[in-house]
Amino acid sequence: MPCDTPYTWDSSRYDLRRESSRRTVTEVGEELLRLDTELVVVTGGEPLIQQRQLVPLVHHLIDAGRRVEFETNGTFAPLPELLLDGVRFNVSPKLSNAGMPESMRIVPHALTVLAESGQAAFKFVAVEKPDLDEIGNLVHVYGLAPVYVMPEGTTPEAVISRARALADDVLARGWSMTTRLHILLWGDERNR
Repeated sequence: MPCDTPYTWDSSRYDLRRESSRRTVTEVGEELLRLDTELVVVTGGEPLIQQRQLVPLVHHLIDAGRRVEFETNGTFAPLPELLLDGVRFNVSPKLSNAGMPESMRIVPHALTVLAESGQAAFKFVAVEKPDLDEIGNLVHVYGLAPVYVMPEGTTPEAVISRARALADDVLARGWSMTTRLHILLWGDERNR
């Protein structure tokens, strides 16, 4: 399941060895603590694929007074060792508009664990109004809350246009709207 940053997975266009580096959990933890930020966001790809290896890092950060947020697609249930005070999950399940089979996008057990944790928010990327019905079904079946809808787009014009088309229906359902602020500010420019 490719993500929106091809330099992390597309070896036909990028030298993946130049795009990444290997470091120990201790090295990463110490580097993050030097940044002196209150919140550390762990994203991917899908970070919960390697969650067992992330447990010591998360405990190190929490013990140092930091908060940790995982950005996940909701296809992996978090380990109990990650369900700590100070840990949150920003869950963005893929809809059918992603063009993937439902069995790859929706994992009932994982969504149930995340919803029941009380530590998750659910964000959906919507292209058009019928996507909202699909979101509504997932919200109903799995008890997902709170819900945010983000309009798809890689240009400011596309994001704004879709946000305008979706906003009234999103708000009527009691959900929140969010945008892709980095796209509105810098377009699809890398490293922004």
